[in-house]
Amino acid sequence: MPADFDFDTTRLPSPFYNESHEHWRAELRKFVDKEMMPFADDWDEAGEFPEELYKKAADFGLLGMGYPEEYGGTTEGLDRFHSLVTSEELARLGAGGVTASLMVHGIGLPPIIALGTEEMKKRIAPAVLSGDKHISLAITEPGAGSDVANISTRAVKEGDHYIVNGSKMFITGGIRANYFTTAVRTGGEGMGGISLLLIEADRDGVSRTPLKKQGWWASDTAALYFDDVKVPVSNLIGPENQGFLGIVMNFNGERLGMAAGAVGSARVCLEEAVNWAKERRTFGKRLADHQVIRHKIAEMMRQINATQAYLENCTWRVQQGETPAADLAMLKVQATLTLEFCAREAMQIMGGSGYMRGNRVERIYREVRVNAIGGGSEEIMRDLAARQLGL
Repeated sequence: MPADFDFDTTRLPSPFYNESHEHWRAELRKFVDKEMMPFADDWDEAGEFPEELYKKAADFGLLGMGYPEEYGGTTEGLDRFHSLVTSEELARLGAGGVTASLMVHGIGLPPIIALGTEEMKKRIAPAVLSGDKHISLAITEPGAGSDVANISTRAVKEGDHYIVNGSKMFITGGIRANYFTTAVRTGGEGMGGISLLLIEADRDGVSRTPLKKQGWWASDTAALYFDDVKVPVSNLIGPENQGFLGIVMNFNGERLGMAAGAVGSARVCLEEAVNWAKERRTFGKRLADHQVIRHKIAEMMRQINATQAYLENCTWRVQQGETPAADLAMLKVQATLTLEFCAREAMQIMGGSGYMRGNRVERIYREVRVNAIGGGSEEIMRDLAARQLGL
């Protein structure tokens, strides 16, 4: 194996990246290596990261990437492949909970940018992109996970307000959030009765409790409760009873980002496994000289390469204005299965060392299931793809 068999050299050459992408990768890596990497394990063990990280990320330009300049973001010269670079570089951290909560505005803010009123955009977006305020997406419920059309949290219009009752579960960034982009039922059953509503966390009747999880320890995941919460009608995001489309559009972007993060995490597992196999000696030779280990590494790389190619193809299609819903669903399945395989094989190659707390493979191994379930479970994704294909 070459001496430079690492996170970068194992990446397939690609026609989609140019000097701008590589410049962003280099600058973001410096930021991650200085401000995040040395503290990742401590933050994971503590179950949180410092509030000041939001401001540092905002000042660096990370939080505003891809958002309109008029709200404090940056779009000039950027495309979807800059987002892939971002997801991959953050995955190097090997602590998905940090990334999940730091970047949770990436799923909480887009519906407001796409569907919200100008007043709402100016009121919410600048504060979030500057790191002063935080926003989370509140869709999942105790009785409705990936089955979004069956949410039961209800918002009843009374005059110029909605009265909201219900609960949400597994809300990433939910403890620190100042705002919730919330899916509520304003109409009848099914997808046609769902709206999106901005709910401020400090409104009377809003409460939340932290949740302990298998992985993503540093993410402040919450259960939310709405008890006769009074919300102005002006907080409606898009038309009433037409929120499902906004949710679906948001999910497509989330799945692309999750797939990119999964590929990055799989590449971390490959890098760590190779480094260990080259140094560890068993039965008088390097672990890397045993055929069974070499085959494991080759299979990890094969799956990562295939997934990278699929990821970049889907990204290019989205950039061309397509909405390849079936492929985005299948891509997420492909990416999370690849992550699961690579995390398992890296753990197996590293043995007891990989099982000990304080290393990237151990943290990533604990995060396999949240990637496979969050943003649409593998089972739901397969069924969605089949329906999109007309089966």
